[in-house]
Amino acid sequence: MTFKELTLIEPILKALDEKGYAIPTPIQQEAILPALRNRDILGLAQTGTGKTAAFALPIIQQLYLDKSHGKRREIKALILTPTRELAIQIDDSLREYTTYTGIRHTVIYGGVKQQAQVSALKNGVDILVATPGRLLDLINQRYVSLHAIRHFVLDEADRMLDMGFIHDIKRLLPLLPREKQTLFFSATMPSSITSLSRSILHDPVRVEVDPTSSVVDTIEQYIYFVEKPEKKDLLIDLLKKDKCKSVLVFSRTKHGADKIAQSLSKVGIGSEAIHGNKSQNARQRALTNFKSHETRVLIATDIAARGIDIDQLDMVINYDLPDVAETYVHRIGRTGRAGNSGTALTFCAPDERSMLKDIQKLTGRVLPVAN
Repeated sequence: MTFKELTLIEPILKALDEKGYAIPTPIQQEAILPALRNRDILGLAQTGTGKTAAFALPIIQQLYLDKSHGKRREIKALILTPTRELAIQIDDSLREYTTYTGIRHTVIYGGVKQQAQVSALKNGVDILVATPGRLLDLINQRYVSLHAIRHFVLDEADRMLDMGFIHDIKRLLPLLPREKQTLFFSATMPSSITSLSRSILHDPVRVEVDPTSSVVDTIEQYIYFVEKPEKKDLLIDLLKKDKCKSVLVFSRTKHGADKIAQSLSKVGIGSEAIHGNKSQNARQRALTNFKSHETRVLIATDIAARGIDIDQLDMVINYDLPDVAETYVHRIGRTGRAGNSGTALTFCAPDERSMLKDIQKLTGRVLPVAN
């Protein structure tokens, strides 16, 4: 199947072709057609499955084909996302997809001064990407009105819950028009998210991508059984032996991420850490350096890593095992994308054996021990 077979219009097809997007991913194949028909979508998919295009392309097409397109600049589509990094990533994707459509978009998020964001809003936008806190702030200041919204995307709903944004979302929902299309995406569906989805979706089309089949099988995975105090030396040894261009290391805690970055810097391995205690500018600078290969190793916590979308990421290292098995799949899914090979290494201390057992049960495979 091609994007043309999904009945996308020429301006979108031209932009996709120039960027090398040729074959729709499974979630794009399943979601785009019903979304083009203005159906609500319940999407179960993780970062890296192509879900941004799955919800963005139908919205862009519907706005472009609307007879009032370009005549009155009101916010007609709202994409709500939990983190600044993911918001920026989605806005970057919109910039690619809307190249030949004339549709305007902008992104707003906290942690930076609002002046530039307010100026963009005053110039008029069709699609707004936002994090909940800054959106509520600008609504309260009357810089944002949601009365004209026709399409509402709630992205990474489970992460919204994890980060404590559920109350902000419940404050925002009554501000949206009753008649609208809602596209709801979440990597997991705990009971609270299931309840939320039922309250805001109308007869949705359910689209599900199994992460264990779509991601795990395409990545080489190995495990190292190691005592906790020895993890640092093992990481340094592996990074010195393997000259991978880009390595993403996951730490369970913010303090741990900083300690790992300090240890690597001491031995001359270029690295930076990103987590919630870093300023927005510091986090964005670290991401930019990593994507441009100026920084070889990026150490991240799970929340900070949301929104990291790099086509050619050579390796993911789980320095600490995650508490939730699904998070392992989300982590390693950041490598091995776009037809490239990828490797995932996991360090397992004795007190992490139960977490490893949960991961192997979820993925249906026993991780091979590295030589």
